Amino acid sequence: MSHKYHKLVRDTIPELIRDNGEKPVVRKMSVKEFKNEIRKKLIEEVTELVHATDRQSLLEELADIQEVLIALYEVEHIECSDVTKAARAKRKVRGSFSKRLFLEDVVVY
Repeated sequence: MSHKYHKLVRDTIPELIRDNGEKPVVRKMSVKEFKNEIRKKLIEEVTELVHATDRQSLLEELADIQEVLIALYEVEHIECSDVTKAARAKRKVRGSFSKRLFLEDVVVY
């Protein structure tokens, strides 16, 4: 019996599977494939964040998202400081989310 996953996993997951008495079947992805899969992983983690129901789950999902972002920065050769600068620039032009505004409609004149 086997379970098909076909997804990116953290580096020590195969070891944990072996420790559980099972046999993981893994392969190393090409850089191109990894770039695609890390983006899919981000969507997976954000979906899990949306469904987090308590503070601990929220923290765990945020940590997972942060880890995925770090991997994405590395594979794309992006410095975290560059992302911070881009966020500041965007915030200056478009604002932040501190006012918690929810756009209901736009009336066209």
